[in-house]
Amino acid sequence: MAEPDLTEVKETTVANATSTCDKRHCKEMRKDKLPPYLRDRERILYPRNTRALPKTPVIGGQPIEEETCMTLRKVVFGSCASPPKVEWARTGLTLRPYGQSLAFGLRTSRNTTRGFVTAVQAVMLKHFLFKCDRQDVGPEILLKPSYDRQIEVLTSAISEIIWRCAGGFSVSTCPNIVSSIVPKAIVALPQDTPYLQHSVQYFQDGLTETLHLFEFNSLEDLEIFIKRYLYLFHDEGGSGAKLLLYSAVLSRGLSKIRNDLEDPKASILGGCSEEGPISIIIFVLTGRASSHLHNGVLHVGDENTYAVPQWGVLMRSEVGFLVHESDSNIGKQPGSRLKTPTLPIWVTLCLGHHGVLFNANRELLRNYHAERRFEVQYFTCGGSHATLTVDTRANETSGGSDAAMETMDIAATPLEKLIRSKWQDAFIQWNGTPIM
Repeated sequence: MAEPDLTEVKETTVANATSTCDKRHCKEMRKDKLPPYLRDRERILYPRNTRALPKTPVIGGQPIEEETCMTLRKVVFGSCASPPKVEWARTGLTLRPYGQSLAFGLRTSRNTTRGFVTAVQAVMLKHFLFKCDRQDVGPEILLKPSYDRQIEVLTSAISEIIWRCAGGFSVSTCPNIVSSIVPKAIVALPQDTPYLQHSVQYFQDGLTETLHLFEFNSLEDLEIFIKRYLYLFHDEGGSGAKLLLYSAVLSRGLSKIRNDLEDPKASILGGCSEEGPISIIIFVLTGRASSHLHNGVLHVGDENTYAVPQWGVLMRSEVGFLVHESDSNIGKQPGSRLKTPTLPIWVTLCLGHHGVLFNANRELLRNYHAERRFEVQYFTCGGSHATLTVDTRANETSGGSDAAMETMDIAATPLEKLIRSKWQDAFIQWNGTPIM
C-alpha cells in the first residue's frame, strides 16, 4: 500500500486548523451579538453574602393570657378592638449584605417603625465600634463586618435592649443600698395556636394572640435564647420589630409603661408622627418610655394646682439623642445626659427624619482637644450616608463676627443645624459625595 504524500498531510492539517479557527471566530462573533446576560452566562457571579439563619421551631414558654394580650395591644397601639398599624407586622431587623459598604446598617422603609429601628441601629453601632475584642482594627474594617460579626452584634443589641427594659442595667441612686430585686426579662415569640378569638372586644392580628412568653434572670441566658431564635427578629418582611417592642414592653411591665406615659389612656404609638414617637427612642436608650428629654425630674405646676413630676432622663446614657425640628423649637432640646452621652453615638431627629450620627473615637467626648476638629458619619436605615468634618476652632482662629455666623447659619442645611445643636457655631464641611 502506498504511503500518503507528506505534503498532502501537512496541507490537510493546516486546512483543519484553519477551519477550526474560522469556526471559533464565527462563534465568538455570534457571541458578541448576544445580550450580556447570555454572553456571560458561564461567568455569572452568584451572591455569596446572603445566608439564611437556621429556623428552629419555638418550643416551650407560657401561652399569653387573655388579659395580658388585650392590655399589651392597648398599651402599644392604643386599642385592641381595631387592627394595629400594619407596618409593624412586616418589618424585621434586616441586615445589609455583609463585608460591603454600610454592612453595619439595618434597612427599613419610612413608616412608624423607622424611629424604633434607628434606635436599635444606634445600639448595634455601639457594639460594632466599641465592643470589639481586637483593639488594633480601624473603623473602616469594623464597619464592614463579616456575617458572623453581624449576627453576634444583632443578638447582643436585641438582648441588651430587652435586659435594660427589665431593669438589668439600672444603678441605685443610694450607694449604700444594695437592691435585692432580680431583673426578669421576658421574650415574646409566636406560635401557631391563637389563645384569644376574634370578637367585638378583640381584633385578631395574627401575632399578639399567638405569643408564648419566656422569662430570664440573666443576660447570658437571654443572649443564648435570642441567638437560637434570631430568625424571628431578623427575617425581612417578618414581625421582628414588633416582637422586640412587645418583649421590651413586657420586660418593663405594663403598669410601669403606663406610669412612664403619665396618662392611663395613652399608648406608645398612639397619634405618633410618620417615623414614630420620641418616647419609643427614649425607651430603647434608657429603658423608660418617657417623652421628656430633660435631666432628672421636673415638678410642673402653679400656685393653683399641685406640682406634677415629669420624669426625664435619670442617668447619663451610653447613646445620645439630638433634635432639630425647626429654628424656633428650643423647648424640645434634650438635656446634657442625652446631648453628651458616654459614647459618641447619637440617634437624631431632623425635621421628622430619624438617623444616627457617630464617631469612631471613644475619647471624643472625654477629651477637649479631640473635640476641636473631628469627623462624624451620618446614616439612616433608608440607606443614606454622609461623612462630615466638624471644626469647633473656627471662631477662635477666624474671629468671625456675629453677622458672619448668622449668614453661615442661614445657609446651613438641616443636618448642619442639628450638629450645631451640640457643637454651637462649629464650621461643618461635607466630605465626598453623600449617598442619598
